[in-house]
Amino acid sequence: MKLELVIGNRNYSSWSLRPWMALKHAGATFSETVVPLYTTGSEEQLGESTPAGLVPVLLIDGEPVWDSLAICETVAELYPRANLLPQSQTARAMMRSVCAEMHSGFAALRGALPMNCRRQRDAVPVLDAPTQSDIARIVDLWSQCRARFAEHGPWLFGHYTLADAMYAPVVSRFISHRVPLEGAAAEYVATAAADPVMQLWVDMATIEPWIIDMSEAPFSA
Repeated sequence: MKLELVIGNRNYSSWSLRPWMALKHAGATFSETVVPLYTTGSEEQLGESTPAGLVPVLLIDGEPVWDSLAICETVAELYPRANLLPQSQTARAMMRSVCAEMHSGFAALRGALPMNCRRQRDAVPVLDAPTQSDIARIVDLWSQCRARFAEHGPWLFGHYTLADAMYAPVVSRFISHRVPLEGAAAEYVATAAADPVMQLWVDMATIEPWIIDMSEAPFSA
């Protein structure tokens, strides 16, 4: 089986980070193709890989699986021994709900706090009410997960699961934008930031040459 993951700029593409984390934690062997977003020819290049014309896309022997959540679920199926899904039915249902809420929600946070792995704000930003509401909901979700599964390990469901892959970009955003956190949420961010797989992504992101102005703007304000 030949796997190729097509991703956008590591520094900015939160959607690309998620399946990359899942594949790495699954121990998969795969090649990577980076398509610099918002550059000449990028749309045409993506159109050759996926009918959606968006990153990420996982090519399995040339057949595309697109959308972060679909790719992550596929990785969990391909590598069941990686335990990217919790063992119990109750925990799996909760994990899928947590992942789906991340996948479809938090638009205010996405807009106000773009992912940018190589930048960090000088001070805590002043955030509007919708963004604060998104942050509060994420903190609540993380706290619920940790309260129920902390005895099994430091991740949201104890061991590393798809939920941790789906929320990896939020961890990056919270660090870059200096979002104040306490308790379980602060501990979880520290755990995720110390993950060698996450650190490898950040290291690769920081040496990329491409710049997306709209994702740099909040750091210049």
